[in-house]
Amino acid sequence: MSNKLSATLLFTCAIGLLPHSVFANSNQEQVIISSGKQQAQLQTNIGVFEENVEIIHGQRKIFADRLEVHRREELGENKQLLVATGSPAIFQERQTDGSLLKASANEVRYDVANRLLTIKGNAEISQAGQKISAQEILYDMEKQLISAQKANDEGKRVRTVLLPVDKKQDGNKEQQ
Repeated sequence: MSNKLSATLLFTCAIGLLPHSVFANSNQEQVIISSGKQQAQLQTNIGVFEENVEIIHGQRKIFADRLEVHRREELGENKQLLVATGSPAIFQERQTDGSLLKASANEVRYDVANRLLTIKGNAEISQAGQKISAQEILYDMEKQLISAQKANDEGKRVRTVLLPVDKKQDGNKEQQ
């Protein structure tokens, strides 16, 4: 078999394996990754998706200009770190209570094994009538703990907006 054919087969296999591993701790639902360009760095176990990237996996979606999927032993049991960048990159997940968690920033990092979301650069996270804006936001999805901070060199502060939620109206929105 020629080296070019071998490299093509390895590349195809590597790209094929990445989507299955992206959300390994979730139910066995399919993962769909669409982009204008996809490539794999086989030696470093990094998949790179560029140009209008969209990942759909069950109740979770990621939209970005570029997405890197890192797969390494030192990252833990599920071994994946997703790094999405864009103007902005967006992470969305429908929660068990029906509310939509939406995070956007210049960079969105999702540590799959630890369910840790780190958003940096014009970061904003919203859920259930609450919106937090900061330079950097860390959200531990397992513990439901959010930590936000401003940049050291900027005068901007962390901003939280709490909107009153009409339970009757909110229930109607979720059913649509």
